[in-house]
Amino acid sequence: MGAPALNRFAMVRKGVVMVPLEIFGFRALWSPYFFITILLFVFLYFLLASLCKRSYLNAMPPSPVQSVSFCTAMVLLYIVKGSPVDLIGHILFSVHMLQMSILFFIVAPLFLRGMPVWILEKGMQLPVVAPVVRFFTNPVLAVITFNIIFSLYHIPAVFDQVKVTPFLHSIYTIVLFLLAIAMWWPILSPLPGQYALGGLKKIAYLFASAMLLTPACALIMFANHPVYRSFSDGTMWLSSMHLCVPADMLSGVARYGSPALFSPLPVLQDQQLGGVVMKIMQEIVYGIMLARIFFQWARTEQEDGSTEKNPVAGEQRRLMEQH
Repeated sequence: MGAPALNRFAMVRKGVVMVPLEIFGFRALWSPYFFITILLFVFLYFLLASLCKRSYLNAMPPSPVQSVSFCTAMVLLYIVKGSPVDLIGHILFSVHMLQMSILFFIVAPLFLRGMPVWILEKGMQLPVVAPVVRFFTNPVLAVITFNIIFSLYHIPAVFDQVKVTPFLHSIYTIVLFLLAIAMWWPILSPLPGQYALGGLKKIAYLFASAMLLTPACALIMFANHPVYRSFSDGTMWLSSMHLCVPADMLSGVARYGSPALFSPLPVLQDQQLGGVVMKIMQEIVYGIMLARIFFQWARTEQEDGSTEKNPVAGEQRRLMEQH
């Protein structure tokens, strides 16, 4: 074996030189159909907003904060599920966990925050939707259900089966996203009277959620061997690539036979990093939410105290807030 071949083999073993991602093709890298779908959702959102402003619909248009929240959620959704990040997430487990973190801890609450209240109210008027929403947004059930289903997903046998079965993968992703919205519902309280937690209860709720996710992250972080075959076994990895790579492009990818040729990290280190990424992302988002909840609660307590001392000023402030 000549020197160039040896150098190339050594560099591949170290993960320094990898096969370029361009071999997967434009559709796998940029998901144009998914991009068009995202644009349609944004268009429909602002179409409804325009109809509200012109009084064609008897409803309040979304506020600027709601519009920004929804658009940010759509941009992030495309980045994690339609851009090259999605493809890399099928090669690097750490990137896959980053995708999951953004989808469930950032996109889900932004999406819920961006929904106009009247749309949620219309949905709750449907006979089937209302009891289902009330059931799954119960704070205790919501936080436990999401974390249990999320943890079950990361059991190696379940994870690998979902990764190689497109239908199961789609169903599991949608279910987890809906459960994530249900988990955030008691915190964001989009509708009055629907399990709206108080300040201290919200803080306890987030602490409980963080604790429930810890065992799954710890299992991944402290494993001493690769546990997910869809990221270590060449045959299973190729099967999982059907989720994001068109069939006509997979024949060209099959000759490489292993995700190691595309990865800058050894499989075990990548797996451990994935657990760390998930936990850190959760802690960052929850830390921001805890700070927001605490300051809102402190401000409310202060305003309530001022109102008791000066009820006239409190009534004036209440009237100003209504207008």
